[in-house]
Amino acid sequence: MPTLSRVSAELTGLRAAARAGMIGPMPPAALLRAARALRAYGPLGAVTSLPAQRFPDRVGLVDERGPLTFAELERRCNALANAFRERGVGPDSTVGILCRNHRGLLEAMSAAAKTGASVLFLNTDFAAPQLRDAVTREGVTVLVHDEEFAAVAGGLDLPRHTDADLDGLIAEGGTAPPPAPFRHGSMVILTSGTSGRPKGAPRSQSPSMALPGGILSKVPFRGREAMFVGPPLFHGFGLTCAVLALGLGSTLVLRRRFDAAAVLADLEEHRCTSLIAVPVMLNRLLASPDLDARDLSRLKVILTGGARLDPDLARRTAEAFGPVLHNFYGSTEASCITIATPEDLAAAPGCVGRPPAGTTVAILGDDDRPVAPGATGRIFVDSPARFGGYTGGGGKEEVGGLMAVGDLGHVDEGGRLHVDGRADDMIVSGGENVHPGEVEDLLAAHPAIAEAAVVGVPDEEFGQRLRAFVVAAGGGGLGEDDVKKHVAANLARHKVPREVVFLDALPRNPAGKVLKHTLPEP
Repeated sequence: MPTLSRVSAELTGLRAAARAGMIGPMPPAALLRAARALRAYGPLGAVTSLPAQRFPDRVGLVDERGPLTFAELERRCNALANAFRERGVGPDSTVGILCRNHRGLLEAMSAAAKTGASVLFLNTDFAAPQLRDAVTREGVTVLVHDEEFAAVAGGLDLPRHTDADLDGLIAEGGTAPPPAPFRHGSMVILTSGTSGRPKGAPRSQSPSMALPGGILSKVPFRGREAMFVGPPLFHGFGLTCAVLALGLGSTLVLRRRFDAAAVLADLEEHRCTSLIAVPVMLNRLLASPDLDARDLSRLKVILTGGARLDPDLARRTAEAFGPVLHNFYGSTEASCITIATPEDLAAAPGCVGRPPAGTTVAILGDDDRPVAPGATGRIFVDSPARFGGYTGGGGKEEVGGLMAVGDLGHVDEGGRLHVDGRADDMIVSGGENVHPGEVEDLLAAHPAIAEAAVVGVPDEEFGQRLRAFVVAAGGGGLGEDDVKKHVAANLARHKVPREVVFLDALPRNPAGKVLKHTLPEP
């Protein structure tokens, strides 16, 4: 039986979706076809079918190969699904997708789902052993991958199709909607693996409006506009936004690789009203010499997520673009947890805001009891899109029906959530708790520092000590003592790094998260 909060979340989601234009009037015949597609293929398979019924002649997707209308995209997905079926792909199959951001990823996703196959999104940064491990563990039976990953995927003993093969498969498949499978497959997103081996987290395929409606209740996306999505679509944040754009009937603009100058040109040329970017992408856009040369007056929403937003970047983004920045906080296991609005970020730069309707967030101490307002504790959540456990078994810690996110955080006096860092990143130095994120934010705000990461390392005297990795901004001249003095002037003595290591760049995964376990030893 649905709980009252779940029912409320669905109703709130429906209202927000209607206000944004995701739900609207349709001719009876188109409405019937859309309903049949949703029932036949589930939300993932019907993700291209629904806008094709509402807006068939509208440009639905633009990538380096050019534009596709929603009707063209749907016909290609149907044809690919029929070609897959001819090759035995169906409800007992799992299609792995190893692609960058382009039409092929969405076509493979929708087509696989239309056959009833499960879909697994794979990290484009995987080396061959990691790919082999994930494919074997998740039971992949067919792999679709970009040609550039042929060497990485070459040792796998299973049917493979490159992005260059897809046009041939589409040409041979009929464009009529494929028969409805006897069951819908699952959609599996891998965890980032920043703190260990990536794990498969299945996402629900229920036709709930709580997740999209919850986002739309916080972020003023509107239908039939244009959205540039920069984060990788194999990551939950990027995929959620891309699917949201399709559902809104908006033109989805994609690039295989993020290039600041090219993205700024795309935003202007396609009259984008929204930009989805991880923080490192925002940094690159702000540093681009092309920024002032582009007319971005139509841009009314910037949504960032996937990695920590430091307060200085939030301020600089607002200065450059106005009050349009929103900060999305979520996890692979829980999807959307909170969203900070421009008003939230103006009051508390770097915060992650408040949860949408139907989502509960609590900050618990080591005794599993709520901590006092302002105190740091472990973040726990219950959300409509929360997963039910990893594909390999097991799940996240739970307390009173709430699931641990794995982060530490606190709630300020305005009720806004702040993420202080990963629970396993906190160190104890000389008996004092130290959260590296606080030091990272301070360093990132220094005009001579482009970016910084702080980790704990063993120390014989204090148990642990801080080591800072710093990327200097252009011009140089910054020394180790300068970094230490800056921290000492602003934070307590036990938060001053004992070591400072200068790097040309921080190692990051495609979603923009710093890979702290790969930082070099000095």
